Amino acid sequence: MNPRVKTVEAENGNSLLLEFTNGEKRRFDVSPYIGKGVFAPLTDETFFRRVSVFLDSIQWPNGPDLCPDTLYLDSVSI
Repeated sequence: MNPRVKTVEAENGNSLLLEFTNGEKRRFDVSPYIGKGVFAPLTDETFFRRVSVFLDSIQWPNGPDLCPDTLYLDSVSI
């Protein structure tokens, strides 16, 4: 099992700075999701920044979330 999300911070340029339960810090590019389906509201930067940790992953207030495995495997170490 991959590590789970411990903290999340929205960054400029549609990316998220994530800290995982194993102590790793990684950057995840949300750009491929923005503006599509349930992720349509993320085009608003103020809304994008309202991301939070939820059940060992991340979620925005209107419900969109991403799998913690996707966040880990598709992010880059920093």
